[in-house]
Amino acid sequence: MTDFTEQSIDPSWTVYAGPLTAILQVAEQLGLSQQLLMDEAGIERNELDIPDRRFPVNAYFRLYQAAASAADDPDLGLKVGRVTFLRGLNLQLYLATVCKSFRDYLNLMPSNVKLRGDIGRVTIHREGELVELRWEPLLLETGRKRFISDEMLAASAGIFNSLCVMPVRVMKARFSYAKPQDISKLEDVFGRNLSFDQPYSSLFFQREALTYPMLQQDYQEGPDHSHPFRDFFEDEDPSDQLLFTLKQSIVQYLPEGEVTIDKLANSLHISRRTLQRRLSDRETNFLQVLQEVRSRVALRYLADDRLGITEIAFLLGYADQGSFSSAFKSWHGVSPRDFRRK
Repeated sequence: MTDFTEQSIDPSWTVYAGPLTAILQVAEQLGLSQQLLMDEAGIERNELDIPDRRFPVNAYFRLYQAAASAADDPDLGLKVGRVTFLRGLNLQLYLATVCKSFRDYLNLMPSNVKLRGDIGRVTIHREGELVELRWEPLLLETGRKRFISDEMLAASAGIFNSLCVMPVRVMKARFSYAKPQDISKLEDVFGRNLSFDQPYSSLFFQREALTYPMLQQDYQEGPDHSHPFRDFFEDEDPSDQLLFTLKQSIVQYLPEGEVTIDKLANSLHISRRTLQRRLSDRETNFLQVLQEVRSRVALRYLADDRLGITEIAFLLGYADQGSFSSAFKSWHGVSPRDFRRK
C-alpha cells in the first residue's frame, strides 16, 4: 500500500471515532496490537471513548496503513466493511421504518455517509437498466488503494441485502485500483462481474430494485414498550388528519437534512399556500410544527440506548451533533447526553 501524501489532506477534514474503532476491531481479530497501531497513528485510546470526538482524517489513513502493513492482508477493507455494516444495523433498522422503498433509502444514503466524517461521498447514477452507487473519495489518491473502496462497497452491499423484502443483488462492481492477484474474496462479496482500474469504485444493481418495499422489521417496540417508529403521535386528536399526517411525513423526511414546507406540501398533494393557511387556522406554522416534531421524536430516540447521539442528530436532520445539542437544550433545558444520563 503506497503511502498517501499528508500534505494533500485538508487539515480541516475530520472523521468520527466509528471508522477508527472498526479498523481496530478487525485488527484485534487478526491478532494485532491495538495499542501499537494507535501509537503509530497518533491516537489516544481514551479519546475514542468520547462520543462527540472527531479526529484528523490523516489519523484515519495512518491507522489503515498501519493495520494493513502489520496484517499483510489485502482483504482487510472487506473485513472492516462487514464490521461497519454490522455496527450500523441499529441505525439502518430505524431508517427502514421511515422509508417505504429502496429508492427512499438511497435518497438518504449520501447523508448517512456523512456520519463517517470527511472521507468521501456517495452519488447515485443511472447506466441503462442499472443504477450505479459510486464512491467518490475526498482524497482522490485513496481511490487507488483497496482498503477504503472495499470497506465502503462491502458495507453498502451488506446494507442493501438487509433492508428490502427482496434481496438487492449486486449485478457488477467496478474498482478504482489495479486487479489484485487473488480476487476470490472480492467475488465472494460482489459476484464475478468485476472490473478494475476504473475511474471510481461502484456497485451496480437493477433499476427495478428501486421499487422494492422496505422490510417491516420486528423492531417496533422501544425500551419503554412503546412503538417508537410508527406511532409517534398516536395520542393526538385523530380527527385532525392534516397535522397527524404532516408530522408523520416530517419524521420520514428529517434524515434527508433539508425539510422544507414545499417538500411537505408536495407530499401531502396540496400547495404551499394551502398548507400555510391550514396551519394558520390551527394557530401554528410550519417551523413550529417542525420543531415540535424534532423535540418530541428526540425524546423517543434518546430512550433507546442502541442509538448514539450523533446518529440521533442525523435522524433528526441536523448537520452535526453540536447543532442538535444546542437545539435540544433550548427545548428541554439540558443537553441530550445529560438527559440520557438521567
